[in-house]
Amino acid sequence: MDLLLWRHAEAVDGIPDNTRELTERGLRQAHKVAEWLDSRRPKKLRVLVSPTTRTRQTASAFTQSFEVVPALAPGNDIADILGACGWPDGGGAVLIVGHQPELGRLASLLLSGQEADWTIKKGALWWFSNRVRDDETQTVLRAVMPADLV
Repeated sequence: MDLLLWRHAEAVDGIPDNTRELTERGLRQAHKVAEWLDSRRPKKLRVLVSPTTRTRQTASAFTQSFEVVPALAPGNDIADILGACGWPDGGGAVLIVGHQPELGRLASLLLSGQEADWTIKKGALWWFSNRVRDDETQTVLRAVMPADLV
């Protein structure tokens, strides 16, 4: 299974948090990463998005075909995110468009086996694969693409 974590692009500050929109810079970030991802898109990619405006706008730079998943909203547990995407046994590929600190904590869990406060930059995409080698399950970090390097 492939799991892609995409932190929403830069958004305006404000209240309420759920309706914050992307800035002009954020829109550019989202389109750059979307273009990079589109040329490398895994087959049968499911796109799951937090219900916030900024995550839906980020995903929309890539596709209009996405599922809004309440379990991806800010403040939810990592277990909720893993359950929503089916990692590691779900098969295929899932792109999650979400938030800090949850995505950073999930990335640390996948790579180190423990949750820690890792930072994923705004607009960045982290791509993980799960595989079995010699009866051992392994998580592989395939790519990290910050929006400012695309």
